[in-house]
Amino acid sequence: QVQLVESGGGLVQPGGSLRLSCAASGMISRDYVMGWYRQAPGKQRELVAIISSGGSANYADSVKGRFTISSDSGKNTVYLRMDSLKPEDTAVYYCNLVLLNRSAYWGQGTQVTVSS
Repeated sequence: QVQLVESGGGLVQPGGSLRLSCAASGMISRDYVMGWYRQAPGKQRELVAIISSGGSANYADSVKGRFTISSDSGKNTVYLRMDSLKPEDTAVYYCNLVLLNRSAYWGQGTQVTVSS
């Protein structure tokens, strides 16, 4: 069974930074894609950034140049460094893992609030 544990959310002022972490445990294939999605109140969940086990990353246009996704494959952990945060980045951020067999898993979510 796969589990994802997220940490690092919180309250930050506009222009500030946060780093989210997501650690995966359990039966994880060597090849996978991990990433972050977010859901703001009244909106659909949307992709923020994903990274493959090979290190290839993709970002939503709204976060390009401000957010950086990285991973530590040895620890099955993915990070999201968020800089120059804006109020519109406020959302619950969810970690996602998709294995080689296409099984998908979600973390419990962590709240990020950008407000002065």
